[in-house]
Amino acid sequence: MTPFTKQVIGIIKGIPEGRVMTYGQIAELAGSRRAARQVVRILHSSSKKHGLPWHRVVNAKGEIAIQNDESRFMQTVLLQNEGVEVDEEGRLDLASVQFHPDWNGE
Repeated sequence: MTPFTKQVIGIIKGIPEGRVMTYGQIAELAGSRRAARQVVRILHSSSKKHGLPWHRVVNAKGEIAIQNDESRFMQTVLLQNEGVEVDEEGRLDLASVQFHPDWNGE
């Protein structure tokens, strides 16, 4: 596992219930600000294996980015169950629910 992947996994595991982070925000905290697509890949390949709260990661616009209807619905329900309001278009108020950790890289 690369150091970047390890850091991404650690950051995602640290997102508290009822809060979200963006793909780009995670990439930047992990040391590669332009690697948002790598974060997507890591989520896709490692969520089950590492028990990641994948549903707490959204795009920079505060939208659910998943295109698959079933997964999109699942992410919406999981977020709503944590108290995050998500509208019919998959948008949420990023300013009120975005998590900004003090990340030290461990």
